[in-house]
Parts: sequence; C-alpha cells; structure tokens
Amino acid sequence: MANSYIRGSHDTRPWGTWEVLDCGDNYCVKKIKVIPGGILSLQSHNFRSEHWIIVSGEAVVTLGEEKLPKKANESIFIPEKVKHRIQNNSQADVVFIEVQAGENLDENDIIRYEDIYGRA
Repeated sequence: MANSYIRGSHDTRPWGTWEVLDCGDNYCVKKIKVIPGGILSLQSHNFRSEHWIIVSGEAVVTLGEEKLPKKANESIFIPEKVKHRIQNNSQADVVFIEVQAGENLDENDIIRYEDIYGRA
C-alpha cells in the first residue's frame, strides 16, 4: 500500500483549498473548502473511493450522470472509477471532509474529463 499524503499538507487551487487532517496506510482525511462559484474538475480515481461529508454550505455533487444537491450534515459515497465533482453555486464557502480509502493514495490518481480552469 502506498500513501503519498502527509498530515498538514495543503494546497490552494483555483476553486479553493485542501488540507490533510490525518492519514495512514490506506486512508487520508482532507478538509476541502470550495469558494463561491468554485467547481472541481469532473474526475475519477483508479485506486481510491471517497466519502464526502458536507460540514457547511450548500453544494451540487455530480456522481456519474446524477446531480445531487447536498448541504451541511449530508454525505455521499464515491466508488472507484466513478466520475464525480462538487460545485458551489452559493454565496458562501462550502466546506467538506473527504475520507479517501484505497491501496494507492496519491494526488496523481486524478483522471480529469472536464475542467473550467484548463487542467483537463
């Protein structure tokens, strides 16, 4: 098993920020903030599934072909290889906790299909 994340790692992206809160051999816990108008790339992962728990704000989650509204205290499970993204159409930040689980956890395990910031 491989996990390239380190507790305390963080990054700023065009849509907001992420920070690693905890990690181990086959899991990683991130706090992710999506700014108003922010939208992550439509993406999938070959080696991990993800559990998202919205802690503040209102978001629209794309899961496969579905668009699902989500708000604080709601969650969603994203299986390996399923296209997904989150977008913030509101005027306030969306904050969610992402729990990654898998045998190979790495920021490079992202296959981008669409991206409004030109990263696809």
